[in-house]
Amino acid sequence: MHQITINTRKTEQFLEITDKIQQLVQESGLKNGLAFIFCPHTTCGLTINEHADPDVTADILTGLTRIVPVNQTFAHREGNSPAHIKASLMGSSVAVMVENGQLLLGTWQGIFLGEFDGPRTRRLWVKFIETDKD
Repeated sequence: MHQITINTRKTEQFLEITDKIQQLVQESGLKNGLAFIFCPHTTCGLTINEHADPDVTADILTGLTRIVPVNQTFAHREGNSPAHIKASLMGSSVAVMVENGQLLLGTWQGIFLGEFDGPRTRRLWVKFIETDKD
C-alpha cells in the first residue's frame, strides 16, 4: 500500500491529485490493473470530474453549499456537520483502471480531493491491483 500526504489550504477546496496518482503508478511498475484510492477522513472526500475548467470544481462547491448550508442547526457539537455531510455525498474512494502504465481517464477527467473542513493535513491510501492485459 502507498500513502500520499496532502496539505489543504482552505476551509473548502478541490485539489487535483491525478498527477500524484499517475506518478505512483509509474513508480510501482504497474502495467495493467486497478488503482484504488481511499480517503480515511470523514470531512473530505474523493471524486472524478472535469479538470480542464476550474469553474467546474467551483460550481460543485457552490452546489454542495446550497444543498448543505453552514447556517443550519446540527446536533454534532464539533460544529463541522456540513463537512461530514458533504464528504458523505462525495464518497471516500475512487477506482481507476490502469492500462500500459497509464491511468484510464476520459479526456476531461481528473481525480480530486474535496476538502470540507480545512485547512488540514490529509492522507490518502492507494492500493494497486495487478491484472492481465485484458
